[in-house]
Amino acid sequence: MRGENTNQSAMFSMIAPEQRVPLEHPLRAIKKMADVELKRLSPVFSRMYSKTGRPSLPPERLLKSMLLIAFFSVRSERLFCESLEYNLLYRWFLDMDMDEPAFDHSTFSQNRERLMEHEIGHRFFEGIVRQASQEGLTSDEHFTVDGTLIEAWASLKSFRPKDEDPEGRPPPDDPGNPTVDFHGEKRCNESHRSTTDGESRLMRKAKGKEAKLSFGAHALMEHRHGLLIDIEVTEATGTSEREAGISMLERKRKKIAPSLHPTVAGDKGYDTADFVAAVRGQDMTPHVSCNTGRRGGSAIDARTTRHKGYAISQRIRKRVEEIFGWMKTVGGFRRTRFKGRLRTQFAAYIVGAAYNLLRMGKMQMTMA
Repeated sequence: MRGENTNQSAMFSMIAPEQRVPLEHPLRAIKKMADVELKRLSPVFSRMYSKTGRPSLPPERLLKSMLLIAFFSVRSERLFCESLEYNLLYRWFLDMDMDEPAFDHSTFSQNRERLMEHEIGHRFFEGIVRQASQEGLTSDEHFTVDGTLIEAWASLKSFRPKDEDPEGRPPPDDPGNPTVDFHGEKRCNESHRSTTDGESRLMRKAKGKEAKLSFGAHALMEHRHGLLIDIEVTEATGTSEREAGISMLERKRKKIAPSLHPTVAGDKGYDTADFVAAVRGQDMTPHVSCNTGRRGGSAIDARTTRHKGYAISQRIRKRVEEIFGWMKTVGGFRRTRFKGRLRTQFAAYIVGAAYNLLRMGKMQMTMA
């Protein structure tokens, strides 16, 4: 029998958002892990806010909102707050009642500096990595370092000479989208800088590629399940990959047992004498890809490459591209939404934590 369309909806509903989310939904495991870490950070949140005054939006809700933006590729915080009015899944994840109004998008920008001042992004990311380690999902024996470029929130039109006088510049033909003719002009980071984001640098990913205003993003991955152990955002330079790789390995070396001698894999860009020497100085074994076409030859020889473990490291190290691929295509980190390296670093911690939570949630469902 054909059902009839009832135009008049019910006035009351006794169903909570918890009942609308399927029991096997992947966000259930993710929410549980995120809540555990946010509860641990509660004393830090208490120190961030005054004991008097009007209550603000709970920082736990703000951080979980940032995770949802990464999980569902929401293109802006304004759009997320609009979706929060009717999306039951978002409301359930944020522990919001059905009749509770959505918060304004300006809450993100008003509280971001406070979260950055107390290093909440770094603390939250480190807490998720700690949970993975406690559950036996990470390894302290094999790692991979790699880097990529993140487009800055700045246009090439803003890349102007450093000694240019802004007052002497002719008025733009269109204030919103001025015409800028820089053909035939030699532009480089030594003589030019962006007037929109002065910390970004002009960089290209490879020969033959176009140059863009960018930041460098660097990752340290463990080999057991391909989880992200550390992430660092730096200025985009020719040596930033190796410098950031060394700093991440130094931080990791302090957290693992001195009796362990981990291996460190990397692509040909890490096959330099200074990087290999720094890795060995940390009592680690460099398993970087041999760059035989480089002048002077490779920095490692058959004493390292002859072992079976070297070939395994070369195969597994490519999984780090899955991290960068997810962060850029799903997490919305192909181009940063923020100006400055520190704000971009904060966003990297949140997106990196989102990636780890998603991976850990899938592994829990597989093991169940």
